[in-house]
Amino acid sequence: MSPLITPEELAALDGVTLLDVRWRLGGPPGIEMYAEGHLPGAVFCALDADLAAPAGTAGRHPLPEPDDFESAMRRLGVSGERPVVVYDDTGSMAAARAWWTLRYFGHPDVRVLDGGLSAWADAGLPVVKETPEVAPGDFVARPGGMPLLSAAEAGALATSGVLLDARAGERYRGEVEPIDPVAGHVPGAVSAPTTENIGPDGRFRPAADLRERFAALGVGEGVPAGAYCGSGVTAAHELLAMEVAGLPAALYVGSWSEWVADPTRPIAIG
Repeated sequence: MSPLITPEELAALDGVTLLDVRWRLGGPPGIEMYAEGHLPGAVFCALDADLAAPAGTAGRHPLPEPDDFESAMRRLGVSGERPVVVYDDTGSMAAARAWWTLRYFGHPDVRVLDGGLSAWADAGLPVVKETPEVAPGDFVARPGGMPLLSAAEAGALATSGVLLDARAGERYRGEVEPIDPVAGHVPGAVSAPTTENIGPDGRFRPAADLRERFAALGVGEGVPAGAYCGSGVTAAHELLAMEVAGLPAALYVGSWSEWVADPTRPIAIG
């Protein structure tokens, strides 16, 4: 099954849990955008509160504890036997984090609305302001459904396989760093800006194009691969694109914000 779903496919689907995962680094709060209009039946999922633990030495968006994630998903109506579709309005950047986290904690059927809210509206489908009543779900969090990298494993993968840096090229090169206290990248990592996974319409590029893109970055059959970004959000988008391309990869959730929290870890510039 593709991890993506089109607006038309979603409109024809019954019995699905819809999560609106709109989010902006630094604001405005996604709940405000949700209140202005969302897919019928969608429930707002807060990336910072529902898909991550509090920021600290493990990064700005570390993985939530299983019990915390399970409680959050049940509150949002997620059940293990019901499909989940997630979306945002930023090229699926935040939705990919929801997709990956649900998959990591064992949900078997999670898809991302390709093109997000804009694609839905452009298809002539309804956008509403009403907040639905949500029946509690029965989701059970079982960690380990997706491959994960520690800081040490990410550093090793950069030399033994391919570690993709999903941030903008100027952040990878260390020319600017607007968020974290130190600029640069993990030594040996390859620059692979997430924005190149999608087309001008905000939808993912075709699988064949993505395979070609990742092959040019050194990722192919039998090559161990992983991805990181600033805090494990856009790197999940990289993994989603790789899944579309049929390429397995692991996520370094702590990402750059965890890497630089330890001053003994090496940093590369350029």
